[in-house]
Amino acid sequence: MTQVKIYGHAEYLQGRKKTISDAIQEAAQEALGLPNTKRFHRFFSLQAEDFIHPSDHTVAYLILEICLFQGRSPKTLENYIRALQNNLGKALNLKPNDVEITLIATPPQYWGIRGQLGHELQLSYEVSQ
Repeated sequence: MTQVKIYGHAEYLQGRKKTISDAIQEAAQEALGLPNTKRFHRFFSLQAEDFIHPSDHTVAYLILEICLFQGRSPKTLENYIRALQNNLGKALNLKPNDVEITLIATPPQYWGIRGQLGHELQLSYEVSQ
């Protein structure tokens, strides 16, 4: 399970959301083993006055905050971040300075999903890898 928040300049995100979502999902499938049907992506399109950042970031600057079940190894999480950086960089021709990613791993029992707690769910993929 992952929940992805994508923050970016409204003008940049316009017309690119599917490309961004596809690159993120491909990384989740590759590094985390998530099925393509488990895609939970939310875009936050910000006006320039609402997205203040250093001048060494361009209008293409993206921030990803990703909540996921705790239990994956540090190596798996590192591979996920690298896959995200690589996929987004290739899909959008982004500079490394224009992608920042934060993973927030919480115990499954702290999630409420489909009327159950996260640790009660029968998942079709492994989260302790």
